[in-house]
Amino acid sequence: MILMNHLGIEGAYLREVFSKAIKHEGRSGLSEALQGIGLIKAIDTFDEEKGIRLATYASRCIDNELLMMLRSGKRLAKEVYLYDPIGSDREGNEINLLDIIEEAEIDIVENIVLEDDIKKLYHIIGKVLTDREREIICLRYGLSNRKEVTQREIAGKLGISRSYVSRIEKKALKKLRECFEQ
Repeated sequence: MILMNHLGIEGAYLREVFSKAIKHEGRSGLSEALQGIGLIKAIDTFDEEKGIRLATYASRCIDNELLMMLRSGKRLAKEVYLYDPIGSDREGNEINLLDIIEEAEIDIVENIVLEDDIKKLYHIIGKVLTDREREIICLRYGLSNRKEVTQREIAGKLGISRSYVSRIEKKALKKLRECFEQ
């Protein structure tokens, strides 16, 4: 009543404004305060010459205040969620989603580097090793979609001694290491 008398607002308009505010009631503890702020902003910025009723303008201001609160609440909820504990590691330390995201980013980078190194290794194998060295290395380490086998199995397959397979493997690995480090 004081507000109506002081500002000269007609009762019907004020009731309409407050009915709009009541519609949003109970959405959060801040909603009442925000509705009040929206109403005050509406009264402060209302311009009769624009041909809009105060009730319509005020209801939009109240809606805008509540929407701004909801938007900022969503951003805040996302930030808080990243830091919420979601479990613990083997040592008992808490793990949050942000830890997992950071580890995933590191894993992605490591995988890219690893894939690049593997491509480089296959290129070097094809370029610097003899056919026999290449076959022994591929069999021994399961490269080129082959199954890993022992030196003894390689020796049996190629009809050479296990010690000769060992010498060829050692020589081939030295060549690969030298080329790979360049």
